[in-house]
Amino acid sequence: MKKLVLISFVSLSLFSQLALAATQTIQAKVNGMVCAFCAQGIEKKMRGLSQTKDVYVNLKQRIVAVELKEGQTLSESTVKDLIKDAGYDVTAIEMTDHPVAHIKAEMEAKQGAK
Repeated sequence: MKKLVLISFVSLSLFSQLALAATQTIQAKVNGMVCAFCAQGIEKKMRGLSQTKDVYVNLKQRIVAVELKEGQTLSESTVKDLIKDAGYDVTAIEMTDHPVAHIKAEMEAKQGAK
């Protein structure tokens, strides 16, 4: 019985790690966003993409995070171009394995600490 519980626990741990590894989020630092309307415009553009699962825009931290649906891809240059076409400057962009919910919680914790 102990072996069965141990095997189940190890299997669940490995499965959850694989599920987390499947998350892909593109995170961009953006200059020029000054109001909620700016954030809404970018969020609407990003949510309109078929590959998008979730979007988070943080005005104070100047962050745009786009989480992709499982099995979907989206180039960093496409995200960068969409943001530039909306009238904003992308100063940095990177791919991360953190879901949008994690990034949002992290940003809100930083804001709350100030």
